[in-house]
Amino acid sequence: MNFKRRNFLNLLAIGGVAAAGNSLVSCKTASENTDWEAGLIDQTKDIKPIDAAERANRIAKAQQLMAAYGIEAILLDAGTSMVYFTGIYWWPSERSMLAIIPKTGSLSFICPAFEEDRMREMTGKETKIYPWQEDESPYIKVTEALNSSDINSGKIGLEEQVRFFIFDGIRKIAPQFNLVAADPVTITCRLIKSPAEIALMQRAFDITQKAILIAISQLKAGMDAREASSIVKEAHELMGAEHDFALVLFGKASALPHGTRKPQLLKKGDVVLMDCGCKVGGYSSDITRTVIYGAPPTERQQEIWDLEQKSQLAGFEAAQLGVACEMVDFASRKVITDAGFGPEYQLPGLPHRTGHGIGMDGHEWGNMVKGNKLLLEPGMCFSIEPTIAIPGEFGIRMEDCVYMTESGPKWFNTPAISIDKPFA
Repeated sequence: MNFKRRNFLNLLAIGGVAAAGNSLVSCKTASENTDWEAGLIDQTKDIKPIDAAERANRIAKAQQLMAAYGIEAILLDAGTSMVYFTGIYWWPSERSMLAIIPKTGSLSFICPAFEEDRMREMTGKETKIYPWQEDESPYIKVTEALNSSDINSGKIGLEEQVRFFIFDGIRKIAPQFNLVAADPVTITCRLIKSPAEIALMQRAFDITQKAILIAISQLKAGMDAREASSIVKEAHELMGAEHDFALVLFGKASALPHGTRKPQLLKKGDVVLMDCGCKVGGYSSDITRTVIYGAPPTERQQEIWDLEQKSQLAGFEAAQLGVACEMVDFASRKVITDAGFGPEYQLPGLPHRTGHGIGMDGHEWGNMVKGNKLLLEPGMCFSIEPTIAIPGEFGIRMEDCVYMTESGPKWFNTPAISIDKPFA
């Protein structure tokens, strides 16, 4: 379905949803609304991508942490942390392409020999590259690169996405090195977001908010959940973002936090749960909204929606500087269990942690979960999403993300005002 070509008038006003065959209340009258197509232009043209200076600062911080933890170098496989530190996107094939950040000095790369020219396009002519031929071991090249940085023994940190066959290959070729987790370096760096990172995330959240509003405004009886999901995808892309995901659940399926394979057709009175995200400049958004289609909410639906809103607010209020991450979960969960649900992860109730970290990956470290004693500090970003799942009936989830500032938590987007006003 190419919804862009449809002449839907009065469907979306920025800041409100017009009635479109359902019970949603518009924040503007029909005469005040504008054609939603006018808003679907590329909204990423003015973004400021992460630059070389910021990546240099990241590497400098990593090297300081390596010195503190006695790690001689860290090894990066193709993946998110490779992009974070180097800006290089590389497909993680069976042919190892690795980056080495030594405790002191400049980076070096190990790559297939036939890829060397492409690698130099990305890194520059002066970069130290150790190419390996198809009949050679790339792990011998790892040893050569380390030796060239005067690293002949000691701890070598492996970033968490380094695949086992690479770990195993290095271990066999170079037993003089003690291969350890690089988590104290890489996670510590990526956990705290800079203003530039937060700005990219903010744009992603702005775009996803609009995409959800568009999808809600186009709900219609008999629609398949996949059709609603495709609307979010197309809206993301028309606004210049990289579509990440759009989980749409109707009726009883909304009680399954990550959905079902069973067909879902929308009917009046259904709970509609939309969990959506995109990427802008490599940084993620993640928003969930729950509304009722085509009819006023039942007393039961309204009661659970109100409880969910209260639980999410309790989590936000608990998210203060210097407070352990687990306290956000405790605060949100207490509201739900005090209402007679649960306890703990039992259903009906809240079956998962209250939130997860977010950044370049949609799920990162800094989870809001029991047992996480990590203290909240400026630059940390995470979701607050205390689902209330009632099997056989429905589920209600509101998910919004926050970033920690010197004065406490700030929402990337304003939480739902009411069951018929999903955004402020």
